[in-house]
Amino acid sequence: MGRAFEYRKAKKMARWGKMAVQFTRIGKEIAMAVKQAGPNPDSNSRLRLAIQNAKSVNMPKDNVERAIKKASSKDEKDFEELLYEGFGPHGIAFLIETATDNTNRTVANIRSHFNKCNGSLGNSGSVEFLFEHKAIFTINLPLQELEEVELELIDYGLEEIGQEEDEVYIQTSFVDFGKMQQALDERNIEILSTEKPRIPLTFKDDLSEEQIADIHKLIDRLEEDEDVQNVYHNMAE
Repeated sequence: MGRAFEYRKAKKMARWGKMAVQFTRIGKEIAMAVKQAGPNPDSNSRLRLAIQNAKSVNMPKDNVERAIKKASSKDEKDFEELLYEGFGPHGIAFLIETATDNTNRTVANIRSHFNKCNGSLGNSGSVEFLFEHKAIFTINLPLQELEEVELELIDYGLEEIGQEEDEVYIQTSFVDFGKMQQALDERNIEILSTEKPRIPLTFKDDLSEEQIADIHKLIDRLEEDEDVQNVYHNMAE
């Protein structure tokens, strides 16, 4: 199993205790999808995937329906997706994905989180080159069909395919996300969830327990921020 899958597994374990936060973030995914292409998942592929992601974390159906209805209102604000970069304590690189209806509030809060944890918010491009942007699909596929599907999907950007327990994961580059989604849809392969992780090219692992605790303080502050969707860093988990 490759680096992206191991990184994904570590992030998944860390999120299990934060389901309420996950519901909020998926609610924003749903809202942005509806604003982009309407409330019908049959004709809105982004919304269809957001709903699948909601199911994967056991988000109640009522919550999903409320999020779609709310986003369908003309009075509901749009969310803007912004990426922030910076260095945390002990030289750890951070990428923070946000979805916000108030950019001034968001940048002020992100800067404050860094400052209070002995880090610094960077300029665009200061950190992003240290990460690879990937896409990972969790699919419903009988294990006996794994090899056949692997050969078929190479032309659609497949980089790696793996299995964890009864689930199958497909990895592509982020730029091949749409092409792979279409290929899976055309083959009637059910997509159970999707992720678009930013994977560090290298990990920093020569840290003491005290240093690791310092870094986790910043991670926790960022992940508790209502405007933050995802936090990525290059500290070894």
